[in-house]
Amino acid sequence: MIVGGGLAAARTAEQLRRAGYCGPLTIVSDEVHLPYDRPPLSKEVLRSEVDDVALKPREFYDEKNITLRLGTAATGLDTAAQTVTLADGSVLEYEELVIATGLVPRRIPSFPDLEGIRVLRSFDECLALRTHAAAAKRAVIVGAGFIGCEVAASLRGLGVDVVLVEPQPQPLASVLGEQIGALVTRLHRDEGVDVRTGLGVAEVRGAGQVDTVVLTDGSELAADLVVVGIGSRPATDWLDGSGVKIDNGVVCDEAGRTSAPNVWAVGDVASWRDATGHQARVEHWSNVADQARVIVPAMLGQDVPTNVVVPYFWSDQYDVKIQCLGEPEADDVVHLVEDDGRKFLAYYERDGVLVGVVGGGLPGKVMKARGKIAAATPISEILNPA
Repeated sequence: MIVGGGLAAARTAEQLRRAGYCGPLTIVSDEVHLPYDRPPLSKEVLRSEVDDVALKPREFYDEKNITLRLGTAATGLDTAAQTVTLADGSVLEYEELVIATGLVPRRIPSFPDLEGIRVLRSFDECLALRTHAAAAKRAVIVGAGFIGCEVAASLRGLGVDVVLVEPQPQPLASVLGEQIGALVTRLHRDEGVDVRTGLGVAEVRGAGQVDTVVLTDGSELAADLVVVGIGSRPATDWLDGSGVKIDNGVVCDEAGRTSAPNVWAVGDVASWRDATGHQARVEHWSNVADQARVIVPAMLGQDVPTNVVVPYFWSDQYDVKIQCLGEPEADDVVHLVEDDGRKFLAYYERDGVLVGVVGGGLPGKVMKARGKIAAATPISEILNPA
C-alpha cells in the first residue's frame, strides 16, 4: 500500500510494477484527483495554460491493476496490526507500506480569515488562487522562496501588480546565498515586481476581503490578493502514536526503511540517511525518481543500485530557468563566472572542491558540470583549466 497522491506515490507504484511485483497494490490519497505533478501549479496551471497535470491517465492504473482510494485521507497507522485507518472509517491491511504523503503548506496563524488570502500546494488550492488572480489588481506575496518567486512571476504575467516580501536579505538567500539571491531580486525588479527584503508582515486588514497589508517597517500596501509562501512541513500528523520515528519528516535509512517493520517512506516527507551518515530530507522533483529506484528493489529483496546521484532542481521564473546541480549551501564560496544582466552562472566551492553549480538561463553549461561535481573536482581545476 502507498499512502500519498503525488509524484512519489505514482513513481513508486510504477517502479514496483516495472520491477515485476504482481501482488495487490493500492494508492490512498486525500485528494480526489489522480496522482499529479505539482511544479506546474505555480506556473502553467496558475496562468491557465494547462489544466491536466495527471502523471498517468486512469487507464494506466487499470491496466497495471493498481487500486486507487481517492478523496479519503489516511488518519492512523497501527504498525503491530499492519493496518491503515482512513477518514471514512475504512481499515486497510498491508504487507508493505510506503509513506508518500508529501508536505503541508505553512500558514501564518495571526492572519485573519479573509477572502483573498491563499496558499499554494494542491491542485484545488491552485484553482482557487487562479480565480482570485483573474480579478486581482494588487498582490502581496509573503515569502520569496521558490514558490513565492514563481507565483510572483506568474502573476506579473497575468498583469497583476506584485509586491514580494521577504524577511531575509535577498530572495532564496537561505538556499543559494545572498549573492545569487541578489540576481534573483534583479530579475524580478526588471519585470516590475516591488521586492521588499528584510521585512515581515505585521498585520493584514480587511472586512471580509483582504484589502491592506502592513509591513514591519510600518508601510501599508493595498492588496486584493495575498499569497503565503513561507514553506511547508512534512505531512506526518496521521502517524502520531504509530511508533514510526519522526524528526523533520519520517526518519529512514539509506534505502527508505523507517523505524517500523515493513514501513517505508519516499519523497518530500522522507528524511533519508545520506552517504555521509546524516539525515537529509530533499524537496526536489528529481529526487523522487532517484529514491524510487532504490526503495523498490530494497522492498523486493533485489540488488539496490549504489551509483552516485548528483541532486538537481530547477525553477522557472519568467523566461529564465534557474537550475541547480549538487548541494550548494548559503555559506559556500560563490564564484560568479558569467552574468550578462539577466542570465548567469555560478560555481559553489566548499573546502576547495566544487559542490554545486547554479545557473539562470544557461542550461547547457549547468548540466555539463554534473560529472565534475560527482568527482569532487577541485575548484582550481574548474576556474583555471589547463
